[in-house]
Amino acid sequence: MKSKRAFFFSALLLGCALQTAQAQSELPDTFTVTDERASEEISEVSRLYLDGNLVATFRLGLSKSRETKTIPLPAGRYDVDYALCGEITIMHNGHQETHQVSSEGQLHHPEGHTLDAVGSNNFTDFFLVDYNDPSVATHRHGRAAVCATPSS
Repeated sequence: MKSKRAFFFSALLLGCALQTAQAQSELPDTFTVTDERASEEISEVSRLYLDGNLVATFRLGLSKSRETKTIPLPAGRYDVDYALCGEITIMHNGHQETHQVSSEGQLHHPEGHTLDAVGSNNFTDFFLVDYNDPSVATHRHGRAAVCATPSS
């Protein structure tokens, strides 16, 4: 009798392990994005879009200087278009300036990577970069269409 119980228990454990492995293999691939407030920045609100869909919003200010988000990739996609949109308020020559940020690019197999949201050109250009593997993210200069503010 004990051997039947042991066999049943072993079979039950094996079944649970197989279900767990299958469930883990069905999870979407992810990558992380870190946005960090520069010393000149007072505040920042930025939105990350993948293939035109909003996937993350970062809100930074004097009390929160860094935020990291885990981003799931669209199912079956490993090359995806991205756009970064938002507003960055900086202190420049003793005055506050708010800059609209809008840029786009493409991610190439970002799964498992950590990307940084980086600003350049006096906080008017904003893009993703992986300093350990620059081929993961390409950047296209110019404004992203998904960032356009609708006018009514």
